[in-house]
Amino acid sequence: MKIERGELRPGEKLPSANELAKVWGCSPGAARAGLNLLKKQGLMTVGQGSRPTVRVPPRRSVLRQDTMQVEKDRVLLPEDERRRQGTAEDNLQVSIDDLDFKPRYNRIPAPEDLAEAFGFEVGTELLRREYETTNKTTGVLELQAVSYIPVDLIKSNPALLDEGNEPWPGGTQHQLYTVGIEVIRMDTEVTATMPTTVEAQRWAMMDGVPLLCTRKLAIDTRDRVVEVSDACYPADRTKILFSLALKPWRNAA
Repeated sequence: MKIERGELRPGEKLPSANELAKVWGCSPGAARAGLNLLKKQGLMTVGQGSRPTVRVPPRRSVLRQDTMQVEKDRVLLPEDERRRQGTAEDNLQVSIDDLDFKPRYNRIPAPEDLAEAFGFEVGTELLRREYETTNKTTGVLELQAVSYIPVDLIKSNPALLDEGNEPWPGGTQHQLYTVGIEVIRMDTEVTATMPTTVEAQRWAMMDGVPLLCTRKLAIDTRDRVVEVSDACYPADRTKILFSLALKPWRNAA
């Protein structure tokens, strides 16, 4: 109750289980159970060999439909302006200078699920691009995504096949623009899953928090799926905003 009322502030040290047991006249086991409950509720954090503290609220990623339009509008800007703003700034509202960004490229044959998403044969060559962004100070994962693009669509510009050209000013939509492809629609599906032990550690996730996983299909003016991208976000630090413009009734007064 003190945490919820703000009497105990984020980062403030909490009593140990033994100290709580003395104050409340209960067993240390009961006190530990109470602390574990606070941890599961996302109110407290416990480090190895350190006293529990009031949890510092994590920075919230904002996933918005209109960020894709923002990226598309950025495509036609001069390069120096495209370099100033990117996905990290759009989603996390932080500078790329505060983050450690690592891209990894490799070519793979399309497995069944991706072949179905693109609408072509299993085994078609894809460029798999994995992007990982961590906080330089804490080492905690901030963003992670995997993108797939058919190699035949972009091989006319060899620079698009080289991870050394990342981060690309203007992002994926500008990369596609260099080979004459315009994205006209983005379809997104969101599912929830529980993290693996490794994922929970890398994201510094609290117990019981699921991952929200998105799959985005980028569709061009020729009605082709030109990119499939997968990304996951801890549910307790993610806000998803959807806005849909509805057409008016024709005969409305």
